[in-house]
Amino acid sequence: MKLIVAIIRPEKLQDVLEALFRAEVRGLSISRVQGHGGETERVETYRGTTVKMALHEKIRLEIGVSEPFVRPTVEAILKAARTGEVGDGKIFVLPVEKVYRIRTGEEDEAAVTPVQ
Repeated sequence: MKLIVAIIRPEKLQDVLEALFRAEVRGLSISRVQGHGGETERVETYRGTTVKMALHEKIRLEIGVSEPFVRPTVEAILKAARTGEVGDGKIFVLPVEKVYRIRTGEEDEAAVTPVQ
């Protein structure tokens, strides 16, 4: 089992969700986050004052999948989230030691398999 964490541009969220649905990836969590990556710092005017904007709005997706779904999930996100510009984001694939479905007590792969 793996936890896939993707940080993407907010405007690409709908494209990514559609791609994940087509890849039959169902369960995920979404958070709005701010961060700073490889983007160059930009200067903006806020209430008449010039300020350096170091943090950027992003979307964080967290998806727990069994091993056979890792590659299709990553490929769906890569294809749908890519603009080719700096700031497209990152995908992290992390090992998961244990998973429990609270409602049923199912463990591991059974806990990340979509409910029929």
